[in-house]
Amino acid sequence: MSHVFPRHTKNIPPIAVGGEGCYLIDTNGKQYLDASGGAAVSCLGHGDIDVTIAIKDQLDKVAFAHTGFLSSEPAEKLASLLIEHAPKPLDKVYFVSGGSEAVESAIKLARQYHLENGEPDRKHLIARRQSYHGNTLGALAAGGNAWRRAQFDPLLINVSHIAPCYEYIGRNDGETAHQYGQRMAQELEDEIIRLGPGTVLAFMAEPVVGATMGAVPAVDGYFKRIREICDKYGVLLILDEVMCGMGRTGSLFAADIDGVAPDILCIAKGLGAGYQPIGAMLCSDKIFAAIENGSGFFQHGHTYIGHPVATAAGLAVVNALLDRDLITRVQEQGAKLKQMLENIFGQHPYIGDIRGRGLFLGMEFVSDRDAKTPFDPSLALGAKMKKTAFENGLICYPMSGTRDGKLGDHMLLAPPFILDNNHMDELVEKLGKTFDAVLPR
Repeated sequence: MSHVFPRHTKNIPPIAVGGEGCYLIDTNGKQYLDASGGAAVSCLGHGDIDVTIAIKDQLDKVAFAHTGFLSSEPAEKLASLLIEHAPKPLDKVYFVSGGSEAVESAIKLARQYHLENGEPDRKHLIARRQSYHGNTLGALAAGGNAWRRAQFDPLLINVSHIAPCYEYIGRNDGETAHQYGQRMAQELEDEIIRLGPGTVLAFMAEPVVGATMGAVPAVDGYFKRIREICDKYGVLLILDEVMCGMGRTGSLFAADIDGVAPDILCIAKGLGAGYQPIGAMLCSDKIFAAIENGSGFFQHGHTYIGHPVATAAGLAVVNALLDRDLITRVQEQGAKLKQMLENIFGQHPYIGDIRGRGLFLGMEFVSDRDAKTPFDPSLALGAKMKKTAFENGLICYPMSGTRDGKLGDHMLLAPPFILDNNHMDELVEKLGKTFDAVLPR
């Protein structure tokens, strides 16, 4: 009997004993094509020798140094490398152990920034419905995933949620994509005014919505208008790139594609590529200066922030992304994969939308393509899709509740950046086999 507390007591997973490239291997020797990188984590695939050597080398030097006393060389080097490539005016990096911690740090920093600036009335956070920002209580409150929030709702801080920029469902007939984006962005200004402009501390959003909606990017112009509204009212813009960042959407930082720079940015997942648990919060020079010239102390922290081995792994990962020109590869292979999906499944009677950027792609399932009608939730389509795909040797990321936390189903694909053409053929073949078994005939 296992003494591991599993994610689901009625679905005990096999044990992984090996990983090579785009594949994971269980105790029976079965290989699984990792078409979702776990949860958009394994951007370099499995068994990358450069990263494992970097980890081993760091262990030979120093495994742990508490940041209350000492910094470390890999943390300093990784911070400098990230800021060299980050949208300006991001200037400082706060290392944590994952995405939820990065989001928690961002919320707290936003609040303390306004306190240090003499605006203690700024206490309201605005985010978007159908977003996901993590599973700690603060991050869960920021997220707009109704299903994940429901049982913990009495414990959550009050966060306002506006509509997402979800063109497939939200754009009206006769409305251009730009007009739709501006209409959605206006919801932010309306909510700021409703709450009181001097009471809002920040707006948080994913540049490309990942787990909850399935690789939904905003339309052109949406985030530029969001940035203008935030500037107008002194509201900080926090972008959550935990899932869509670190090259996943075809740029090292996803915000670059939308042409905006946030005040605070959160990354994780692809930062460590699964080799070590690591995340980071990046903030602007203005925000850091408020702390530096004020109390000097960010009242936050975890034991393992800036962990030397984790930052050594992150440094090796980011160097690999840059030195191997993997961002360009994401653009090229992402375009190929999306085209393959459109060619093979674009007219499928139960696939309504194929979307995403780079190697961050999603497909939304519908019972009626013309009406965009979601399947009955009682069918548990997402769970069946995941189980069947896994039996077929394919790891993917289906989810239910796409539309509102209850209705809708989608599949998220986020394969390693080393994906080649043969892998894509295998991926599409196994997807087709899965769809044939699960979707109505």
